[in-house]
Amino acid sequence: MCGKRSKCYFSRLEVILIICLVLMIAVTVVLLVLHFLITGHSSKSSSSSTTVAPSSSSSKAPANYLLGVGRADCTGPVAEIPLMGYANPEQVGGGLLTRLYSRAFIVADLDNSRRVVFVSADIGMVSQRLRLEVLEKLKSKYGELYRQDNVILSGTHTHSGPGGYFQYTLFWITSKGLIRPSLNAIVNGIIKSIDIAHQNMKRGRLFINRGTVENSQMNRSPFSYLENPASERSRYSANTDKEMVMLKMIDENGQELGLISWFAVHPVSMNNTNHLVNSDNMGYASYLFEQEKNKGMLPGEGSFVAAFASSNLGDVSPNTKGPFCINTGESCNNPQSTCPVGGATMCMAMGPGNDMFDSTRIIGQNIYSKARLYEEASQEVTGPLSSAHQWVNMSDVSVELNATQTVKTCKPALGYSFAAGTIDGVGAFNFTQGLVEGDPFWDEIRNQLLGEPSNETKACHKPKPILFSTGEMTRPHPWHPDIVDVQIIAIGSLAILAVPGEFTTMSGRRLREAVKREFDSHGTSQMDVVIAGLCNVYTHYIATYEEYQAQRYEAASTIYGPHTLSAYIQLYRGLARAIAMNTVQDLPSGPEPPIFNIGNLTLVPSLIADRTPANKTFGDVLQEVRQQYRVTEVAEVTFVGANPRNSAEKATEHNFLTVERYTNTSESWQVVQNDASWDTRFYWTKGLLGQSNVTIEWHIPRDTEPGVYRIRYFGHYRQKLSLSPAVSIAFEGTSSAFEIIAL
Repeated sequence: MCGKRSKCYFSRLEVILIICLVLMIAVTVVLLVLHFLITGHSSKSSSSSTTVAPSSSSSKAPANYLLGVGRADCTGPVAEIPLMGYANPEQVGGGLLTRLYSRAFIVADLDNSRRVVFVSADIGMVSQRLRLEVLEKLKSKYGELYRQDNVILSGTHTHSGPGGYFQYTLFWITSKGLIRPSLNAIVNGIIKSIDIAHQNMKRGRLFINRGTVENSQMNRSPFSYLENPASERSRYSANTDKEMVMLKMIDENGQELGLISWFAVHPVSMNNTNHLVNSDNMGYASYLFEQEKNKGMLPGEGSFVAAFASSNLGDVSPNTKGPFCINTGESCNNPQSTCPVGGATMCMAMGPGNDMFDSTRIIGQNIYSKARLYEEASQEVTGPLSSAHQWVNMSDVSVELNATQTVKTCKPALGYSFAAGTIDGVGAFNFTQGLVEGDPFWDEIRNQLLGEPSNETKACHKPKPILFSTGEMTRPHPWHPDIVDVQIIAIGSLAILAVPGEFTTMSGRRLREAVKREFDSHGTSQMDVVIAGLCNVYTHYIATYEEYQAQRYEAASTIYGPHTLSAYIQLYRGLARAIAMNTVQDLPSGPEPPIFNIGNLTLVPSLIADRTPANKTFGDVLQEVRQQYRVTEVAEVTFVGANPRNSAEKATEHNFLTVERYTNTSESWQVVQNDASWDTRFYWTKGLLGQSNVTIEWHIPRDTEPGVYRIRYFGHYRQKLSLSPAVSIAFEGTSSAFEIIAL
C-alpha cells in the first residue's frame, strides 16, 4: 500500500493483470457492438425477404386455383329396376342399403379464364346417352362454360345401382329398356352436384399423395396377365396396381374441402344375388371419409366431399379369397375357371368377409384407411389448366405399330367367353373363359336370330370366336357405339386420362407410361398421370394384345379387336402432345355421337294402384320391434308398404326411413340414422294385387349410445280414382319405442 507522500509502485505482476483487464474490457465492448450491428442487419434483411411457408399443406399460403366441390343424390328408383353390372335378368332392385351420390369437383384459374370439372358418380358406368343429356343441360344453364372437353363424368362401377340409362341396344336389352326415372335421377344428380360446386367456388390449393393398398384386390385373370412379356412383368412387384393416388383440396385458409382418390378395384364385393341398391366398397370408403370429416352430420350432409373413383380395374377383383367351386369347395383357379362338376357356373370368387356385406365393409375400410394418407399430402399441384377431347370412330382407327406396320381396329363384337362371365359374376349355359373356337350349336342359333358375322369382322377379331357381331347389328338401333370420347384434363402437373371402359392392369400401365413419355418428350416433365375409368361412354374392356390371345372374359369383351389398346395409346398420346405443345385448338373434334329416339317402351312392370290388407292402412306395423336390444343386435320392424317407385317418381330425393333417439332434455326425437346410413337396410317385398310389405333393419353399431329409440318409415302410395289420373299420396309409419342397452 502507498503512503500519503510516498511514490506508488506496482509490481510486475500487478501491471500484467491490469493490462489483461483493460484488454478484456475492450474485447467485450467490441463484441457487444458487433453483436448489435449484426442483429440489426439481420432483422432488416429478414423483413425484406420472401416468406417461405412450412411444408404443412394446411398452412396459410397463396392460393393457386379457384376450387368448388358438391355432392348430390342420384339414387333413382330402388325397386323393380334391373341392377346394372352383372347383366343378370333376375337381379332387380328390392330395396336400399346405401344411397348413390354424384360428387363434383371444379378447378378454375384464379382469373376464371379456364376451368375443368371431374365428376365421380356412384353408378355402374357413364353411358353416352347420360353424358349427352348432362352436357345439354349444362349448356342451357351455363352456356359454353362447361363443355365436352372440360367435363369428365366417371362411374365408380358399382354393380348395385339401377340400370336403364343406355341407348345402345345391347345395354337396352339387359336393362329392360330406357327407364326415364332412372336416367333422370342420375342426370339431375350430376347437374345438382356441379351446381353446388359452381356456387361455392373458393380460392384454394391442391396437394397430391400416394399410398399402397394391401389385402384388397387380386387379379381375376392371372393366366391372361402371364401372356404379357416376362420382361415387362418383371418391372412390377404385383399383377395388380396397388397404388392409390389422392388429390387433396383445401381453401386458402387451410380449410379442407374435399378429396378425389383413384384406385383400381372392381366394386363387386356385393355379388349378383344382391337386390339392395348400394355403392359397394368404393362407396363405403366415401361414406367413412365423409362421416369422419362432416362430424355430427347425417350421411349425404356436410360440406366435405370425398370421391373414391375408378381406375384401370378391368381384371381386378376385391374377392381376395379367390375362386372356389361353390358345390365342392375345391379351387377352380385354372385357365378356364371351371369346376369338375357344374362347369364355369359353379366357379365363384369369395371376399374376405363372412358374407357380401362383411366383405364390402372390410374392403371399403381398407381403402378408406389408406386414403387417410391424404392428411400427409405435401406435394403441391401448381400450373396451368388444360383440357383436350375428341370423338373418335373406334371401329375404324388406323394404328401405326412401327415404321413399317399399320393395323386397324374392328367393328364391335363380343366373343364366346363374354357369355362365360367372370369369377365375380358367372355366366350361363356351357360357356367357359378362354374359348378360341366357336360352337356350331350356338353359331347356328346366332345366325338364325341375329345374323352371321361377316368374314371381314371374323378375320379382324381373330383369335376371338365371335358370339355377337354387335357392330353389324343395327335393329332397332345399333347394339354398340362406334363414336367414342377420348379426353385428358391437366391440372398443372396432374393429368387425368378419362377412359371409356375397363382397362386391365397392364393396359393401364402401358397407357400411363406412353402418355407420360409424350409429355416428357415435349418439355412437360414430372407429370403425374392417373387413369379415371368408366368415363363418358361405355365400351366394355380393353385388354393388351397379348392378353387378347388368351380370350378370357376381358379379352372377349374387348369389342374393337386385338389392337384396341394400341389405338387408345395413339389417341391419348395425341391429346397429351396437343396439351404439351399448346395446340389443343388445332385438334379435330371428330364425328359427333348420335342420339336415338328410343321412347318409353320398357319391360319394367307398370305402376299400379297400391292396396292394403283388410282393416289395415299404409304405414301400419305388421311385425313390431322388441322392447329391448343390446348394441350389435339387429332391430327389425315390418310395415304395410307401397311401391318405392312412387317415391322416386314423386321427388328426386326421398328418405325412406329414419332411426330416432329420444332426448330427455328437449323432450323430442332426434334423427341419428337415415336410409343412406350403412347400418340401416330397407327391404321391399312385393305381394299380390298391389299389396306389399316394407321391412327395415337397423344393425345397431357397437358405439350406439344407450337410450330410447324408434324407427320411422316414409313412403308414397299410388291411388287411382275412376277416370282421374293416378296420384301419389305420402304416408308414414312408426315403430314402438325400444330401449338399447350396452353389452
